[in-house]
Amino acid sequence: MARAKAKARVRSPIAVTSGGERGRRRAAAAPRPRRYRALRLAVLALLWSGILGAALVVWLVWDLPRPETALAATRRPSITLLDAAGGVVAHSGDLYGETVMPRDLPRHVVAAVLATEDRRFYHHFGLDPIALARAAVANLAAGRVVQGGSTITQQVAKNLFLTPERSLRRKGQEALLALWLERRFTKDEILAIWLNRTYLGAGTYGIDAAARAYFGVPARALTVWQAAVLAGLPKAPSRLNPRVNPEAAIARGREAIDNMVAAGWLTEAEAARAKAEAARGFAAAPPRGRNAFASWAESRLGPIESAGGAVTLRTTLDPRLQAAAERALGAVLAGEGARLGAGQGAVVAVRAATGAVLAMVGERDGSAGGFNRAVAAERQPGSAFKPFIWLAALEAGLTPETVVEDAPLTIGSWRPENIDGRYRGPVTLAEALAQSLNTVAVRLALQVGLPRVTAAARRAGLTGEIPRDATAALGSGSAGLLELAVAYATFANGGRLVVPHGVVSAEADGVTVWRRQGGAVPVIAPEHAAAMAAMLREVVSRGTGRAAALPGRVVAGKTGTTSDFRDAWFLGWVDDSEGPVVIGVWVGNDDNAPMRGVTGGSLPGRIFREVAASVR
Repeated sequence: MARAKAKARVRSPIAVTSGGERGRRRAAAAPRPRRYRALRLAVLALLWSGILGAALVVWLVWDLPRPETALAATRRPSITLLDAAGGVVAHSGDLYGETVMPRDLPRHVVAAVLATEDRRFYHHFGLDPIALARAAVANLAAGRVVQGGSTITQQVAKNLFLTPERSLRRKGQEALLALWLERRFTKDEILAIWLNRTYLGAGTYGIDAAARAYFGVPARALTVWQAAVLAGLPKAPSRLNPRVNPEAAIARGREAIDNMVAAGWLTEAEAARAKAEAARGFAAAPPRGRNAFASWAESRLGPIESAGGAVTLRTTLDPRLQAAAERALGAVLAGEGARLGAGQGAVVAVRAATGAVLAMVGERDGSAGGFNRAVAAERQPGSAFKPFIWLAALEAGLTPETVVEDAPLTIGSWRPENIDGRYRGPVTLAEALAQSLNTVAVRLALQVGLPRVTAAARRAGLTGEIPRDATAALGSGSAGLLELAVAYATFANGGRLVVPHGVVSAEADGVTVWRRQGGAVPVIAPEHAAAMAAMLREVVSRGTGRAAALPGRVVAGKTGTTSDFRDAWFLGWVDDSEGPVVIGVWVGNDDNAPMRGVTGGSLPGRIFREVAASVR
């Protein structure tokens, strides 16, 4: 028993020792599965990161446009209309200037852009982490977005390839495209794209177009101040547009000057001199009143092919006559017109021999949203229609000396009366037209026949409604101002009808691609046109149109007044060195409200006289 216990005691240390070694082996072996597990987790994490990263890239590039396609895309056509003297009438479409490269521009132009938009442009890879961090700090401190971190390369990517949508996905796509641009183009090429494609307000794309629009100079001639103003526009081109908000544009220009000082590209003294230039202001936009002519003239043309998208239309607009028409209509309506309840008006001037529209005013002072009353409004012509009755009478064999009766007349329940309520008895056709006698007009229309009257008016170019009853003799149909002026031009032009037009030629990328052709067509016998012209001269010399007379000048024309003084017209002409210029005037109200005693011989006659005085 004692020996057995001793053996047990002897074996027990061995057993303990053996168990301890196994424990140590297990302890040494235990970390190995944990190391494998950590490695396995790392591999899995890396794998899933790759999968997620790939998915993210696929998500970002799924609807990206092909950069090559976007770079090759043609611009929307830009159309510039020039008046007869070469001045700009209007622009439509996107306005691009000449293509410029950074090396073509003064140093301060590029400096203004880089100082304001991307000072580290030549030192980053398309993305600028430093600028992003700086913007994040500034925005957090302000509690709102006060600074952006986009590089010029990112702006080019956004402008060329992406929609204006603001989202994280779009920012990711923008970053990918910026990296692609940096691999594809040099820094100067990317900057050139920015300089030529960035929107700078007022329909202008690129620094050259904006320089011409706001300052009247090419980009190569920009001063430091002008360059600073343009460099500040991309932040909010519509709000900072110098034509719309000059104060905001000036304030932003001063910020850009300060940026140039901070970047070391200007001294304080140079900055002060540049800021002083703000007092010079900006180039004036084309007068708004000329939009009526521009829209009408452009609408008369078919499509003009242009590979580069830049089309120049040379128009018939006479800037001196246009200014006179705008001035005369505005002054008369603002003065006596306001007292007499005349709220609106329109003026056109047409060269009788060719149909060239020399002036067109569709509303007073651009006051009613751009509605062009010169071409789009059809109103009752009143007595302005009478010359076509007299023409039909001449074609039926009557003469200006033919005697007719001015006396009361009843047709059913209708009794036409003269505007002054008087009747003159026997009068010649010439005298009846000069005094605009209503009873004679109705008698003549019935005598020669309404179909003959309608046919004469149609041949002269009138397309509006002409009633088939006796009221047509007093102008109860409808007509537009421009077509009435063209119809009167047949009397001034020896009986030849012309087509009104506003464009004489079109140039695409500097090459003439279209030129107007065509001429006048005989529609009235020359002797009848001459007789009508002679009678219309008497209207001005001794009849209802005396207010339109010009001392020492031969003027012909006819007044028109409708019932209750709702419309008042004057259509007539005066010669310049190239022949007769027909001027048409309408005065009335858009809601057809009556005016207080306004006749064609009053306000319209005065407006005609003021415009005609500018015809030389």
